[in-house]
Amino acid sequence: MAALHAAAERDRDRGARAPEHPARNYPPYRSSTPRHPHRPLVEIDHRADPEAVELSGPAFGVTDLTDLDADLTRQHPGEPLGERITVTGRVLDRGGRPVRGQLVEIWQANASGRYAHRRDQHPAPLDPNFTGAGRCLTDDEGRYVFTTVKPGAYPWRNHDNAWRPAHIHFSLFGTAFTQRLITQMYFPGDPLFPYDPILGSVTDPAARARLVAAYDHQLSFPERSLGYRWDIVLDGPSATWTEEGH
Repeated sequence: MAALHAAAERDRDRGARAPEHPARNYPPYRSSTPRHPHRPLVEIDHRADPEAVELSGPAFGVTDLTDLDADLTRQHPGEPLGERITVTGRVLDRGGRPVRGQLVEIWQANASGRYAHRRDQHPAPLDPNFTGAGRCLTDDEGRYVFTTVKPGAYPWRNHDNAWRPAHIHFSLFGTAFTQRLITQMYFPGDPLFPYDPILGSVTDPAARARLVAAYDHQLSFPERSLGYRWDIVLDGPSATWTEEGH
């Protein structure tokens, strides 16, 4: 990773334009090599295939959400284990204007670093009171709010002694299935940052920093949760890096 970061820094010093997204084939992130597309994307002609129009139709409705969707700590009868947190921010366009009515979804590991998914066989305890998935719509100011627990780090076998830093996955749907963007939010001061090739695939230090939330004491609720602020910018020079290119 150090060599790739140094090469990217040399490119920046020469005035090269910074890439808009991480490379789809990033060797330190081993699984990106066999699974990234090797051929140009195929454009679907909705006139030749009428069913293809569904790909650009609305992905959700306002009535599909409930009050419990945004509070991952209230979705089960008992209290989940772990450090309760509030995560909030604004979804903005390149001009700083709010993106209203945007469907934002999150998923994450529990406080022990384990996902509630059958393919996660990490020998850490599952929490019967925490599923790790939530969603909400942004308000008129482009703001989203989630209440959850801080996820734990976990091993992932990408390389020797590989551990992922604590993170929350974010998905933004736009107004259609084909507009979906996915990214990850990290927590400040994590000692695993230098060892993580997924975060390291973002070779611009300023762009990496934009993936890290800020602790905001004003967002903390007394005797309930600590507050983190993380804005998502969809495009432009200050865009939040996402896992898929245009």
